[in-house]
Amino acid sequence: MNDVVLEGRCAPVDRRLWGKQRGLSRAYPVVCHLLDTAAVAGALWDGVLSGVARGRVAASLGVDEEGARRLVMLWAGLHDVGKIVPGFQGASKAAAAPLADDPLFAEAGSREWLAHEVATHWGLVEVFEAWGYPQGARGRMRASAAHQVAQLLGGHHGCFGAVLQRKEVDHALGYQPGLGSAEGWSRQRVAHAEAVRRVVGASAVPGEGLPGWVAVLVAGLVVVSDWLASQVELIEPRIPAAGWDATDEALREHFAVACAAAPEWVREAGLGRAGFPERAFGEMFDKFPPNSLQRDLAERLPSLVDGPGMLVVTAPTGDGKTEAALFGASVLARAAGSGGLYFALPTMATADAMYRRVAEFAGANVTGDRSLALLHAMAWLSPWYEGGAGGARGGFASDDVVALVAGEWLRTPMRGLLAPLGAGTIDQALTGVLPVRYGFLRLFGLANKVLVVDEAHAYGPWMHSLLVRLLEWMGAMGAPVVLLSATLTGAAAGSLVAAYRRGAGAVDEVDVHPRYPGWLYVDGRTGAVSPARQVKSDRARTLAVKRRRVQWDVKEEGVPRAGSRREALAELVAPAVTGGGCVLVCCTTVDEAQRTYRYLQRRFPELAEREGGLRLLHSRFPAEERERISAECERAFGKPGEGEPADVVRAASVLVATQVVEQSLDLDFDLVVSDLAPLAQLLQRAGRGWRHERKVRPAWTDGELRLVVLEPVDAALGKLAVPGSWGQVYDPALLMRTSALLTGVDEVAVPGDVQRLVDEVYAEAFGARLEESARADFERRDAARLAAEAAEKQLARFVEVKGPLDLGGDWSRLSSTVEGAGDLLTTRLGADGARAVCVFVDAEGGASLDEAGRVPVPGWGSGSQVDREGVAALMRRAVPIPGGWALGRTEEHTVPTAWERWAVLAGAVLLPVRRGGDGRWTCRIGGRELELSDIGISSN
Repeated sequence: MNDVVLEGRCAPVDRRLWGKQRGLSRAYPVVCHLLDTAAVAGALWDGVLSGVARGRVAASLGVDEEGARRLVMLWAGLHDVGKIVPGFQGASKAAAAPLADDPLFAEAGSREWLAHEVATHWGLVEVFEAWGYPQGARGRMRASAAHQVAQLLGGHHGCFGAVLQRKEVDHALGYQPGLGSAEGWSRQRVAHAEAVRRVVGASAVPGEGLPGWVAVLVAGLVVVSDWLASQVELIEPRIPAAGWDATDEALREHFAVACAAAPEWVREAGLGRAGFPERAFGEMFDKFPPNSLQRDLAERLPSLVDGPGMLVVTAPTGDGKTEAALFGASVLARAAGSGGLYFALPTMATADAMYRRVAEFAGANVTGDRSLALLHAMAWLSPWYEGGAGGARGGFASDDVVALVAGEWLRTPMRGLLAPLGAGTIDQALTGVLPVRYGFLRLFGLANKVLVVDEAHAYGPWMHSLLVRLLEWMGAMGAPVVLLSATLTGAAAGSLVAAYRRGAGAVDEVDVHPRYPGWLYVDGRTGAVSPARQVKSDRARTLAVKRRRVQWDVKEEGVPRAGSRREALAELVAPAVTGGGCVLVCCTTVDEAQRTYRYLQRRFPELAEREGGLRLLHSRFPAEERERISAECERAFGKPGEGEPADVVRAASVLVATQVVEQSLDLDFDLVVSDLAPLAQLLQRAGRGWRHERKVRPAWTDGELRLVVLEPVDAALGKLAVPGSWGQVYDPALLMRTSALLTGVDEVAVPGDVQRLVDEVYAEAFGARLEESARADFERRDAARLAAEAAEKQLARFVEVKGPLDLGGDWSRLSSTVEGAGDLLTTRLGADGARAVCVFVDAEGGASLDEAGRVPVPGWGSGSQVDREGVAALMRRAVPIPGGWALGRTEEHTVPTAWERWAVLAGAVLLPVRRGGDGRWTCRIGGRELELSDIGISSN
């Protein structure tokens, strides 16, 4: 055993060594911060982790629950032992002054800088070994519990250091001279560690090593404890008086006061456990009786669940999957001891809508701690969520990026998942399996929750691979999951179920065959998969599918050619113009939606001139405009409002839109017209047809629910010809598969035929059904599709963190990136977009946010600043644009200096639009002219 360790065990704690100073009236002793953090860890253990989770952690550590609690408190308390090094202590001349003439700390103020978290990792291995923590066989450090805990604590700033070698531990000063060669440094690190251990009373020793999921839970507790204990307003009144000495008696007194206060610190931060009391489905949702799916779940699911597990629900849009999910989540939460819920959705728009529904549900059905967070990049601008400002500096005394805080404690991107309840984008959860700074904190935030994933079918190979890895972690952590889907293939369902089972420890293979509509349950303890239950749909319908093979003429002007897309649109819309009713026209790209809208304006002026007769919805409107249009659409095409007659035909109205209508809005149309798209998307769009109960439909529908698919063909060859303007929106092979499948389909029984068709369109032997003349082209394109999917999956495996069973005791695999993988650390591979902010510039160079020039641009003038309200005003004018458009940016397109301190604005593109002689508001970027008009941003 190292002599310094032996001597340090009986050395008194030197109170002159400081741990916090920024924002404080005077330096705060490091030992006080260590004990504060230990106290907070105890409060988090008691108030956030469930009894089930505490029991699992204790069992994995080989100690009883109280022993595990004290171990976790001890470890949290030791996180900043690395601050007892020359570089850190000398960083504040005033705080280090008392050490200046002490030979025990001769290097105070040394320029040999060593990050204190690194020093924690390097300095604690021998301490833990001296305490009897198991060491790895044959000197294998990654298998050593002593090293695992030290490495874990060294990651409290979000990244874990590499595994040390035995020789590095034995001769640490030779490799890290920043630890300090004067005897006081190492002796005091040990003395502080020993003091915290005595005061906390953590005499237990962990077993042979930490499982990966335990490492994530402990690391998360340590980080959150440190953050809470670092708040200036909590530290200031606790600074010891002059003359205070760090005797054991004084330390115990300080710790006791911290332990008494810590539960309130946790509550004030909004942390805690939500409760899900047992209630019948009808009590939870008393506005309507349960449908067949919901009733079957309510009757049968509770008897299957006795711990963590995964529920998979497959049903058409509009069949009440959200209510089914919330009921199922409540059942799972009670059985698994979960203390929260996170509802993950594919888009910010769907997240905003779900936030309101979860809030309503929680208000009536959830007890305990009910802090509810809305989580996506623009959440703080949501009218339903008063968040903090992304980028403002707050009152933290921590020494790195932790010092940045936005608004209230929970309302920052890194902390939102710590809230007991949340609704947001799937990206917030998937980031937990990317090796990014504090990524493991997202896993910690999910560990004590039920994760609900909506639209589980809607993710491409990259995101699906990340979801597979996330479900593996959820299974290992004993965290329940609910998956919802309208069009989930059997193969996709099988991979998701297998991932959860693998994480839970089940190694055998099982066949998964989802039913539609229906559900199945995966037991998180045994790995057993219940037989999928088929349920009757209360909204069974027959969908007539009409194919119109058309020549693509979106960009042409003048009279449409015979057989063209524009001619087909005119024929399809005309009956509604004369006979009333609502039509959805769904386009593939924004450009095509804008051109289609302009064509229908010219073709049906009587429709365009009437308020609400013709609308356009896509992503390339300024945010406030898109929000206004979306709200208008929900009023016009949503459920009949109070007092609105449901027994009359609605006035003629057409909505031209892009894919944004597939998931974000609850709309009902009498006819759905769509450009060709993969089958799953077509079925989603068809779900907007006859979605709500109306006694009367227009006569021109002939009582038939209809989806019309406009399929682009080559006029000469008479076969599918994917327009070049579609780019990479859809894979050509999937379009070929969909086109071929629809050739023999005139009707689709919804939901009866849906699962079969979705599985069939992805069948491996699909090419055999094609004519020989088309088979070679299909097989070539399909091979390219499969190769691209395989490449994305391989890239995901290359980038994503290891599974919980594959870490091998090396926590650096949770935060280390493979060389060259930096650009791949994203949840949406290949997302090509930029954020632009539009401002109106007049002839004198003045700028405004409105065309009339009445609303000034925040931060526009030299020396001006932008506050939160100003950022909100600017973001209401933000427009997403293709990334390629931003490549030609010049100095004119650079945002003002005042905007750059706000993260949401720093990378934006400025679009200064000016009015020309023709009255149009335009600007140039690169070689492209952009126009801002009633159809949003368009490229001419």
